Amino acid sequence: MALTLALVALALLVIGGLGFYAYRLWRQVWRRERQQTDAEASRRASLAEHLRVLASSLLDEQVPLIEGAIRIKVLIDNYDMTLGQDPRCQVFHQLYDATEHVPTHAGWKALDRDERRRHEANFSALELKHKAEARRSARWLLDEALPGRQAA
Repeated sequence: MALTLALVALALLVIGGLGFYAYRLWRQVWRRERQQTDAEASRRASLAEHLRVLASSLLDEQVPLIEGAIRIKVLIDNYDMTLGQDPRCQVFHQLYDATEHVPTHAGWKALDRDERRRHEANFSALELKHKAEARRSARWLLDEALPGRQAA
């Protein structure tokens, strides 16, 4: 009888210890999930702020239209893929697709003058064709699509 009580007590102690250990592990899981959720919220807030700055800069003509549209497209893709599929954002995708073959940085500097001028002429034509739509889309981003609406 004493041996049975000792074994039951030991079993309860082991079960209690394992339960406590499981509870601690679950607390770690919950903490990590909360940290991941907070990090994702912070990342989205940062992307939204960058999108607001770029959209405002595009509207104020502080950034060239093509450059601003390309940057907005990339940020939208990282911010929210469904937002990028909205028809009002398609102009950013069109400008990105029309210019993605153009070299940047050192590649741009390595181009000969005639090739750079051809690209610049294409940029001008794209800007004339898409400027009004890009500005409407940037305004829509600021006024309706992004949280914490801050009009420019």
